[in-house]
Amino acid sequence: MERILVIGAGMAGLFSALALAGPDRQVDVLERDPPTPSGGADEAFADWNRRGVGHLRHSHAFLARLRNLLLDHHPVLLGELRDAGCQEMKFADGLPLASKDRYRPAPGDEVLTVITSRRTTLELVIRRYVERMPGVTLHSNVNVTGLLGGLDAEGRFVCEGLRLQDGETEREERADVVIDAAGRTAQGFDWLAEHGVSWDEESEDAGILYYTRHWRLLPGRTPPARGPAPGAADMGFIKYGVFPGDNGCFSVTLSVPEIEETLRLAVMRPETFDRICGLIPGIAPWIAADRSSPISKVFGMGDLKSRWRSTVRDGKPIALNLFFAGDGLARTNPLYGRGCSFAAIETYMIRDALAVSADPAARALAYQAAVDEGLRPYFRAMRDQDRQAIRRARNTLDPAYRPRLKARLMKSFAEDAIAPAIRSDPALLRAFMRGFHMLEPSSAWLKRPATLGSVLGTWIKPRALKQKYYPPKLGPDRTEMFAALELSATADAERLGLIAA
Repeated sequence: MERILVIGAGMAGLFSALALAGPDRQVDVLERDPPTPSGGADEAFADWNRRGVGHLRHSHAFLARLRNLLLDHHPVLLGELRDAGCQEMKFADGLPLASKDRYRPAPGDEVLTVITSRRTTLELVIRRYVERMPGVTLHSNVNVTGLLGGLDAEGRFVCEGLRLQDGETEREERADVVIDAAGRTAQGFDWLAEHGVSWDEESEDAGILYYTRHWRLLPGRTPPARGPAPGAADMGFIKYGVFPGDNGCFSVTLSVPEIEETLRLAVMRPETFDRICGLIPGIAPWIAADRSSPISKVFGMGDLKSRWRSTVRDGKPIALNLFFAGDGLARTNPLYGRGCSFAAIETYMIRDALAVSADPAARALAYQAAVDEGLRPYFRAMRDQDRQAIRRARNTLDPAYRPRLKARLMKSFAEDAIAPAIRSDPALLRAFMRGFHMLEPSSAWLKRPATLGSVLGTWIKPRALKQKYYPPKLGPDRTEMFAALELSATADAERLGLIAA
């Protein structure tokens, strides 16, 4: 009987239990926060105190890769999520109106399904399912204070368990395997550092902040009909998304570049948040006073980073019997919606690594190899997009900026080739979404000769012939938005010295 201790009962910790529970294992999940409140989804949203999950009440969705994992391994859980009100949005539901009449169902469309819900509902249902699993025990109000173990002759940390504080009691728990799934507040690497262990790490700011507010549809009202304005888009100085939730709820997230200080300070005010939403055609019908009413304040989330850590250095594991899953290992910008998917995939990679061998070193090497091959390409793509967005945000504020030819070509390829191509052809959109949902490498679709040929054909087509496949105006431009909000459109440029005060 192999004993596994899991730090944290957030998404990564719950996925660890889902992946690793079995007749030959005892899995104990240790959570420092209180247990779930009694009641259902609304009680959890209103009352659940989760200090360790700063983004608990921000918009969430499970990408198709994660939803398919649940379907394959825990179909009963997937049914319980549906019963709790979580929604499944299928590929056909997201088709642009301009190409809906060209859509023909194809094999594989069923796997391009997204789960949308309030995060509290997702976690509540999964946690109650995990608590019923044989061989799994979930302990609340338990604080992990350190690792048990020490260095071996090769300088590797050999983990033997955890130090705990359970109320006023300090104790030790021995285990064969420890998984640090504590999310953004994970301390496992810090504890390794206390033993003189170092690791390779990449880290940089994502350059953006998030703001979310929740609404509920009024009795008898339904979501607005899908219109030409998209429910999620990038306006340059602000990104937005509408996220249908469970039980008549939905949320709106506004993402503001870090450099836009004036706007990001203003958007925390509910009246400003709502004013912005009302000026964006893709959001306004959702929050109309005769359709829905707000049920929360505006939640902010900052300190967003892209970070990749490796547990293998110079071809050797830095630790044995210790694994990391979730944000403690790899953090990405929530914009791409891949945090939960990364965590779930990692836990199943841990399961596979444990099956490779009983040798701790072989297990550690197998896990890191799987993560590097299966997830690192997505991480790099997201990091590169963050870097580009940071540059664009600064250039937006700089009146002297003039894009070079390469930048103009890349912008045209994105706006005049890719965007109208995937909006006009469901087959191209299907191929693009497979990369978005991590069912294949992100750029694989564009490397296929036939696909690339279609996109290039769209690029050279006169704009008048593809006009209906461009999205409508997303909302006010930056100058118009700032004027409507009675904000200074030049204050941040003056602060940065890009124009004279």
